Amino acid sequence: MADDKKKSGKKCWESGGKDCGPRKEPPLIGPFNNGQFNFSILFFVIIFLVLSVINMFLSQPKEELIEFSDFKKKIETGEIMRVEMGEQYYIGYPYTKEAMKNGKTVQSKQLYKTVPVNDPAFVPLMDSKNVEYFTLPAQNNFLLNLLLTWGIPILIMFIIWRVLFKRIGNMGSNVLSFGQNKSQIVAEGDIKVTFHDVAGADEAKEELVEVVDFLKNPRKYTEIGGKIPKGVLLVGPPGSGKTLIAKAVAGEAGVTFFRISGADFVEMFVGVGAARVRDLFKQARAKAPCIIFIDELDAIAKSRVTVVGGNDEREQTLNQLLVEMDGFDSVSGVIVLGATNRPEILDPAIIRPGRFDRQVVMDRPDLAGREAILRIHAENVKMDETVDLKEVAKATPGFVGADLANIINEAALLAVRAGQSKVNQKDFDEAIEKVIAGLQKKNKLINPREREIVAYHETGHALVAAFTKGADPVHKISIVPRGISALGYTLQLPTEDRFLMTKDELLGKVDVLLGGRAAEKLIFNQVSTGAANDLVNATEIVRKMITDYGMSEKFENVVLNSRKNPTFLGERAELNTGVVREYSENTQQYIDEEVTKIINEQYVKVLSLLKGKIETLKKVASRLLEIETLGAEAFKALI
Repeated sequence: MADDKKKSGKKCWESGGKDCGPRKEPPLIGPFNNGQFNFSILFFVIIFLVLSVINMFLSQPKEELIEFSDFKKKIETGEIMRVEMGEQYYIGYPYTKEAMKNGKTVQSKQLYKTVPVNDPAFVPLMDSKNVEYFTLPAQNNFLLNLLLTWGIPILIMFIIWRVLFKRIGNMGSNVLSFGQNKSQIVAEGDIKVTFHDVAGADEAKEELVEVVDFLKNPRKYTEIGGKIPKGVLLVGPPGSGKTLIAKAVAGEAGVTFFRISGADFVEMFVGVGAARVRDLFKQARAKAPCIIFIDELDAIAKSRVTVVGGNDEREQTLNQLLVEMDGFDSVSGVIVLGATNRPEILDPAIIRPGRFDRQVVMDRPDLAGREAILRIHAENVKMDETVDLKEVAKATPGFVGADLANIINEAALLAVRAGQSKVNQKDFDEAIEKVIAGLQKKNKLINPREREIVAYHETGHALVAAFTKGADPVHKISIVPRGISALGYTLQLPTEDRFLMTKDELLGKVDVLLGGRAAEKLIFNQVSTGAANDLVNATEIVRKMITDYGMSEKFENVVLNSRKNPTFLGERAELNTGVVREYSENTQQYIDEEVTKIINEQYVKVLSLLKGKIETLKKVASRLLEIETLGAEAFKALI
């Protein structure tokens, strides 16, 4: 109805009617508003400037550039009566100064301009003809001087200011933003990760179910008088899924999730970190119930006891965090989740009850856990019917979730590289070897002599492993170079996860490590540098048996520790190492002698074993030189 009235009103005015009512005109742009002229100072300033520019161009007389000799002739003839002597030009006027004052000059008269020449007779000529002359002082450009004196320095200072504050926390030049926290806020419902996406950490999930239930039903706990933990500390090795399970808690609870790294609190200015902690908890209380997740907590919560000299910024940040966690009530619905892989260096005040009340360990997954993790990561991967993820889990002891996800991805990439439409078991085996031993170098040229040494070296490892009780079975032997320096490798896979080892089993590991060097000595009557890494590992095992496991004859049930903590005044430390020994020099000498004795005894034992299997050693090494890689079944058939 309203549209019809508008249309009819328009037609009425177009037809010239008089009973159409008041006609509305559109507002005019500029100094006119509602049909009236509005005077403003800006309007007059613009008019004045325009008129001044026009007058400046119109009032200037015409100038003609002539030669210096012609300029002197016009002085002699009286055409030039006044001369302006500048640095670049001489200007001749056809009138005197008096005529200029009385206004008797004619604008249309010609002015003469010439380039000055060093002529000593020029000034006497003007004196003889009574010509007025004057010299202009050196003119300074005011705008240029202003630009050089103030503009450029201010611009340089502004650029330095901008660069400085971009590098300090990426916060521009706004000093007030220093105290604002850098947390990433994820609104409730935006996190799609749930406990279904977390595998291999069933015990950790059970611990965190209570936190989720409290965020959903807090009254159930408050009515009975119980209190939910204010903070939960997630502890585990890198890649074990600490961040993933924190997201799962927020996803299950359906609450706002604040994520921030411990390093984001610390800046070069003292007090900034503490201000950010205050700002973070202020925002969290406003959005309660919510979860604050602080990743890499050890960046700000290092123990203040073991730090020599201290760090004012880190300590103030830690103190503010302690105050905030102790200050807010658990019924407010703000729960703090922290994650670290170095719990031993945390300050005791942060992990006491009332702050981080509960510690949840995200350990390396066992066999069943690794298989479950592999199945989650392989959900969107097209796999062949021959793939057995349980076998892949068996071949990856000690791997965490991030490692297993990497193996799935590497296997998929290898399948694409081979032009396959699906991933098969061979791709998984190659991916595991690539992660453990490094990239295969098929084109690396090795001379026949070194290739033969590598073949006997790896065969020595494999034979000792096959005939040593309790050793892990051999899965593959290869003399194809991999990684940075590995010219060959022997891959052993355990049949089950092991958490305890006896003295005989540890010595069996030492025997397998010494098998490569013993085979070289037996066949070539000399040794090479190829056993360097084997000797390092063997020495470390034997040393730990004596110092950590109490498996020596003299110190059978004693631990001989060397602490590597920062030293304090009054403590005796070894030069340039930071290691504090808690035993005497005589004990150190005994440790060195005992390590040498045990390794030599095991080496003689391995030599004796390989001498009895020398024909098998040569047979396996010859076969390895032919085909370069031996699988478990082929190796068993040969021995």
